[in-house]
Amino acid sequence: MIRYKQFTLGNGLQVFVHEDFSTPMAAVNILYNVGSRDEDEERTGFAHLFEHLMFGGSKHIPSYDIPVQNVGGENNAFTSPDITNYYITLPADNIETAFWLESDRMLSLSFDPNVLEVQRKVVIEEFKQRYLNQPYGDMWLKLRPLAYKEHPYRWATIGKDIGHIERATMDDVQDFFFRFYRPNNAVMVVGGAVTFEKVVELAEKWFGSIPAGSAYIRDIPKEPVQTEARQLETSASVPLDSLIKTFHMPGRYEEGFYAADLLGDILGRGKSSRLYQKLLKERALFNSISASVTSSLDPGLLLIRGNLNPGVRLEDADEAVSAILHEISETGASDEEVDKVKNQSEASLAFSEVELLNRAMNLAFAANAGNVDWANSDAEIIRNLTPQDIHTAAQNILKPENSSTLYYRAEAK
Repeated sequence: MIRYKQFTLGNGLQVFVHEDFSTPMAAVNILYNVGSRDEDEERTGFAHLFEHLMFGGSKHIPSYDIPVQNVGGENNAFTSPDITNYYITLPADNIETAFWLESDRMLSLSFDPNVLEVQRKVVIEEFKQRYLNQPYGDMWLKLRPLAYKEHPYRWATIGKDIGHIERATMDDVQDFFFRFYRPNNAVMVVGGAVTFEKVVELAEKWFGSIPAGSAYIRDIPKEPVQTEARQLETSASVPLDSLIKTFHMPGRYEEGFYAADLLGDILGRGKSSRLYQKLLKERALFNSISASVTSSLDPGLLLIRGNLNPGVRLEDADEAVSAILHEISETGASDEEVDKVKNQSEASLAFSEVELLNRAMNLAFAANAGNVDWANSDAEIIRNLTPQDIHTAAQNILKPENSSTLYYRAEAK
């Protein structure tokens, strides 16, 4: 149970406080309700670009990292299709430094043209290194537009076309900032050895005067129900042929998410999973194979990915995977399988919440999604799942017409 208290500033900033005096540390997490799904299709990659720009100097503070380091803290950020998240961990006695830094860059960035040019080059280089020059790096660039036809999940967080970042102007940057990086479009969670009363005082002092922005009303097209199987082939200089299959499934806080998540675990989590046992250990078709879920807020994907052993045809590997998916859709999972993945999932959840920052993030994720109490409901949902729930999920999700399959062939050397 993650205990919290909450309040909202006059400018709309939601603040949640998780008191924990077991260590002298504190965490400040600020989540902005903007991700790549909120971008214009002709200006993609901006949410990720801003993750970089937010460290390039703000209105009154030219350097962000040095003040954090000077008080013994660490900071970082990440962007997803749904959110952009910034966090600082530091000794609780120095927590006002975090309020000072985060409030100044929420107030306004420096909008220095040199910073834009530097971070533009960093993002372009990241695109080349992670997506173009790394084996299988372009997998999601090809898979997303195959699986999604209407929803903006069809482009990767780094962008649909790196040319959008290359052509970004300072006007584009300022418009994006003042549209999304406003207090009424953010959630702040403060956790650790700090009192609720102190957080109220510091929040009012440092964030209370920042003006609110126009209310952001998200209007994103829903992805139509997929009615026929999709397939795409690509090739590159990679070590092994790879098979990737995706299936549409419920969003992170939607009914049925955890049934789909545990279904994925039964299929491809660890060496005791069905896919590993039958296709790697027994038949040696794959060099590696696993299953995972994207955990996106809007309906996401259950993904199965495996690298084939040399000499195995992709068509044969696909047929073997499909046979296992058909089997679990027909007969369901055993009580033993379900109990095992439930225990694994509960243990992972409990272990993750040992860390203060993870607890702060979980509160921020749930609050942003619509109900902060969802941060405390996961364990109970998992505990109450039955084999029938898993079977129903398999029948609803693992239908051939709900699949998108990518054959990633290794080019002959």
